[in-house]
Amino acid sequence: MSNRFLKPCRAAKRVTAALGICLLAASTGTAAYPDRPIRLLLPFAPGGGADAVARVITLKFHEALGQPWVIDNRGGAGGNIAAEIVAHANPDGYTVFLGFSTVLTVNPLLYRLSFDVSRDLVPVAMVNAGQYMLVLHPSVKADNLKDFIALAKAKPATLSYASAGMGTPLHLAAELFKIRTGISMTHVPYKGGGPASVAVLAGEVQVLFGSLPSSFPHVKTGRLKALAVTGPARAAVAPEIPTVAESGLPGYEVTSWYGLFVPARTSEQIVKTLHAEVVKAMALPDVKEAISRQGLEVAVKGPREFADHIKRETEVWARVIKAAGIKGE
Repeated sequence: MSNRFLKPCRAAKRVTAALGICLLAASTGTAAYPDRPIRLLLPFAPGGGADAVARVITLKFHEALGQPWVIDNRGGAGGNIAAEIVAHANPDGYTVFLGFSTVLTVNPLLYRLSFDVSRDLVPVAMVNAGQYMLVLHPSVKADNLKDFIALAKAKPATLSYASAGMGTPLHLAAELFKIRTGISMTHVPYKGGGPASVAVLAGEVQVLFGSLPSSFPHVKTGRLKALAVTGPARAAVAPEIPTVAESGLPGYEVTSWYGLFVPARTSEQIVKTLHAEVVKAMALPDVKEAISRQGLEVAVKGPREFADHIKRETEVWARVIKAAGIKGE
């Protein structure tokens, strides 16, 4: 059959398929999802890592689903404001949360919230993961993790470590390290990761579990000394730096992540639709490259696996918070 006859036939099939979808939606009393813009709540102010991740993935979601995604930055209260809005939103799939790891696993342990993470939010998919880097001021006489632990034990409480504040990932990573090694260090909290990094660069404090993007450039210039990274495997951007686990502390792992969440009682079909789009988007080379530029790596988990991950992580931080006596500010 010639192309001039095939083209009308193919067009007719597409029209028939579209009509079938419309008739199915009409018979069930529901419109095809999505049929209007979707709002994506972010827990931090514009310009940070969450913003960069959101703008990469929402462009792909828009192209695939045919509806724009509107980014709504709701910083404040450690990310609790954005999480609360989504937890209490209409479960229709049009209000989605790009959650950060500590907002879902640590904040419920430190603050009195108006919602319950496991009851009021449904995990859709983990999107990506990052890890931290244990760095020292060059004046510290230790070139590997074993020597650093020995030094800290030989001179208890003489070393100090910086963090971005009480209950932040930098604080928790250091406290877990102290528990696992039995060393003693003095905590010096700062108002953010930037000031904490500056303090170590200046020699005000000696130790930092810093983010990869902010710490590694200073390692390459020799202004900081890197001992290890905190993830389950070496970082793609710094493959020469060993993990804490392989450096003599097996089982130690601290990562951060971003993931999508919707309100409880959102239909299973909508959750499946959104999860499928995450899987497709994160497999694209340009998305992987953009994520890598943020010092992150693609790490997709499905709803059930993601929920189990959150549960395990929350249990770990509950033990650390109790042992360290950490209180919410």
